[in-house]
Amino acid sequence: MFDAYTKVVSQADARGDFLSNDQLDALGRVTGDGLKRIDAVNRMTGSASSIVSSAARGLFAEQPQLIAPGGNAYTNRRMAACLRDMEIILRYVTYATFIGDASVLNDRCLNGLRETYSALGVPGASVAAGVEKMKATALSIVMDEAGITKGDCSSLRSEIANYFDLAAAAVA
Repeated sequence: MFDAYTKVVSQADARGDFLSNDQLDALGRVTGDGLKRIDAVNRMTGSASSIVSSAARGLFAEQPQLIAPGGNAYTNRRMAACLRDMEIILRYVTYATFIGDASVLNDRCLNGLRETYSALGVPGASVAAGVEKMKATALSIVMDEAGITKGDCSSLRSEIANYFDLAAAAVA
């Protein structure tokens, strides 16, 4: 796992090149967005339980068969595992947001997740729907302008949405 700086330097070093102006400009944008990025991570982290519980409530309202007898989230143990997995995905989205790179999300969370869920009989489409619900809730919290560093957050919003989309696609 590399942060944006280490990744760029490592790639340039492997080629034996100096950093290009484009690379320096890109790193400058990451630095400029640093406070907004930290605000976003703080908001998602501080609201993690409400993001997960809101997504779960919405998912189970739309797909009540999941919590009915015989459903994949039926019994307290299975429900707890479902909520735990949603929380883990959210946690790795915050890591990716913090460093500005999806590799930590892909390598440490999503790699092999679809196969694991398939082997356990977990419906990937339902997990993906839960991730989409987390995305909607998290973005509404992150993009609330009250008490956040001022500035254009559209690229950060798009980046965070992309991390959730990667997670949803990985399990679907």
